[in-house]
Amino acid sequence: MREAESRRPHSRELLRICGLAAVTALFERDPRRERLFFEDKVKREVGRFCRTLARARKPYRQVDKAELARVAGTPLHGGLVAIVAPQPLADFDRNAVRIWAKNGKPVLVLDGIGNPHNLGAIARSAAFFGVERIVLADRPDQALPSDASYRIAEGGLEHLDLHRALLPAALFEMRPAYRVIGTALGHGQMPGRLESGLPVALVFGNEETGLDPATIAACDQIWSIPGSSRVQSLNVAAAAAVLLYQLTRP
Repeated sequence: MREAESRRPHSRELLRICGLAAVTALFERDPRRERLFFEDKVKREVGRFCRTLARARKPYRQVDKAELARVAGTPLHGGLVAIVAPQPLADFDRNAVRIWAKNGKPVLVLDGIGNPHNLGAIARSAAFFGVERIVLADRPDQALPSDASYRIAEGGLEHLDLHRALLPAALFEMRPAYRVIGTALGHGQMPGRLESGLPVALVFGNEETGLDPATIAACDQIWSIPGSSRVQSLNVAAAAAVLLYQLTRP
């Protein structure tokens, strides 16, 4: 019952997806669109979206800047807003893990990333580097896809399959197929090339508290990014981009 209750608000609410890049990715991936609102300045770019909505008998409307900000809930809307049903979060399936691993690509695991802007930025980097899946911890402080995360992701969330899992148990279930690498401040190894031949499941912890001790214990290895020490650490989204480059570079 607890898992079902934790999913219910996300599955019920509609999302407001803003900006041309994010809305374009949405229309290219699937038909989860309900309504479209846009300003005059982008009407040429959204013409194909309007035709798609017209065929589906879904509404679209040109509005002024003030009305669009009200619909979007923010002035940072990029001139258009799509109102959509959220992409479902799949339950983690231990039997699917070996199938995931066959493509050799990293999987990101977010264990309590609470800021939706960080979730969006991580998703944008993940899509840029060709990652296909993110596993989100099934815990109250884990951010889920939202208006803000979609806006920051710039279409990246449309290219990712999202799964929800109880951690650290899911990490132990991933270990036969993946090398599970946690990230922590200051006391891990420097990122390097891996010799195991297994793809990597890269685990990031909460922005304030980092990885829980139980999660660290479920990892094969801990990485830390070396720096100048002028500031304590990188933002978690910046750290994700650095480590994904390390894992995916030729």
